[in-house]
Amino acid sequence: MRKSVVAIVGRPNVGKSTIFNRLVGERISIVEDTPGVTRDRIYAEAEWLTTRFNVIDTGGIELGDEPLLVQMREQANVAIDEADVIIFMVNGRDGITGADEEVAKILYKSNKPVVLAVNKVDNPEMRENIYEFYSLGFGEPFPISGTHGLGLGDLLDEAVKHFPEKVQEEIDDETIRFSLIGRPNVGKSSLVNSLLGQERVIVSNVAGTTRDAIDTPFTKDGRDYVIIDTAGMRKRGKVYENTERYSIMRALKAIERSDVVLTLIDAETGIQEQDKKIAGYAHEAGKAVIIVVNKWDTMEIKENTMKEFEDKVRSNFRFLDYAPIVYLSAKTKKRTHTLIPRVVEASENHAKRVQTNILNEVIMDALAMNPAPSIKGQPLKIFYAAQVSVKPPTFVVFVNEPELMHFTYERFLENRIREAFGFEGTPIKIYARKRK
Repeated sequence: MRKSVVAIVGRPNVGKSTIFNRLVGERISIVEDTPGVTRDRIYAEAEWLTTRFNVIDTGGIELGDEPLLVQMREQANVAIDEADVIIFMVNGRDGITGADEEVAKILYKSNKPVVLAVNKVDNPEMRENIYEFYSLGFGEPFPISGTHGLGLGDLLDEAVKHFPEKVQEEIDDETIRFSLIGRPNVGKSSLVNSLLGQERVIVSNVAGTTRDAIDTPFTKDGRDYVIIDTAGMRKRGKVYENTERYSIMRALKAIERSDVVLTLIDAETGIQEQDKKIAGYAHEAGKAVIIVVNKWDTMEIKENTMKEFEDKVRSNFRFLDYAPIVYLSAKTKKRTHTLIPRVVEASENHAKRVQTNILNEVIMDALAMNPAPSIKGQPLKIFYAAQVSVKPPTFVVFVNEPELMHFTYERFLENRIREAFGFEGTPIKIYARKRK
């Protein structure tokens, strides 16, 4: 079940980023009294009562032909397209402006639920100012104060009412769901077609051909899979988005529904900063990950070519040291047969459980090999460990004082667990808890 998406939209300097930071509980967006500070869409997860959802902060929608203003309008339009509910924010101190009316015209055309938030209503006397905003045509205006955190509960109650019903996807638990993420034009659609043996999705060397996530069930060697292809970016009219920025939300949606995530790298253009950012979302989500180096046919193969490329991958993706690397060419289908077995292995490791008695034997052997350190003269004592969940495999180590578990020793225990049980392709999590 995917999370609903809320986009915060409005003209510049109405307080969108302040509200965004309030909703997600941390200062992610830059907040300044300068129009246009937020130029890119920013994504984060928020929670209201028992409902978790994704929030998009956007740059202000402002008229003008300057390239920056055009880009800001474009990324706001994409956020509107992706959203299930839009929070339209205006400034209660300014009243309705011409720019507000222009934003309203854009939102009318979206046919999306819109909740009108009148920000900067910092005291009861200012509530009288909200009634003129009824004329924008979006129903009841909700007075809020981003600075003081007032009125956000009523605003979120209204937004959540418009979330689409959560429908559990009818996919068997034995079915392996895997997604392909990566920068535009790294060959995601070509690899889908190569794996399926048919032209399921359009393949083009124009970045942004794949518009939305596409799910395709298939069966191979008696096993069921669902492959999820994601768009690298969108294009709107003649204005193209910056390809290094705007693939994130679609990747997040695909990651949420996946057991295994294939993060694609273009061997021809090499590793880029956006590759690491996109892969980081899969790691943070606790998904199994395989690094796929595509377009390997374009490389001039010498004796150490693969080893040298692997060194670059490991250096740039230190946080994915558990992820196997697969080199292939979707275009020529060379080595593509090696990918599905890796997907199966990563999926199985992602859902693997180990017996508690054997786990504790491994932990005790690790303690004998490398005794737990002392901090300020107080030794860490490890009593026992247990696996508490899967996807990803999660372990709790019961100790005398959790603060004494240094991250380096936690890393040591993780390495011993991996040596004993495998877990290639999946992150594992270890938590220290005080024994009661």
